[in-house]
Amino acid sequence: MDFMLEEEMIDILTDCLQEPNSSNFEEKKKRFAEIGKELYNDGGVDAMENFFFAVQNRITEEIGKDPKPFRALWNGIDEEWNY
Repeated sequence: MDFMLEEEMIDILTDCLQEPNSSNFEEKKKRFAEIGKELYNDGGVDAMENFFFAVQNRITEEIGKDPKPFRALWNGIDEEWNY
């Protein structure tokens, strides 16, 4: 499951960063928020941090864009996560 979620996160964020005006942008952001909840339920804030860190590094390396602004979509899942 972890590998599949990581790949899905990479696909979503890459698409959002490369095509911010696409017709399904909001749908992708919603799914990204759902993934954050799934990660939290599975491993808490540590899982969220670890996954985002790994995904951020890969996306930054592959397409040269920083996905950090999307961390805010996970705000409200836990008070520790506040971006």
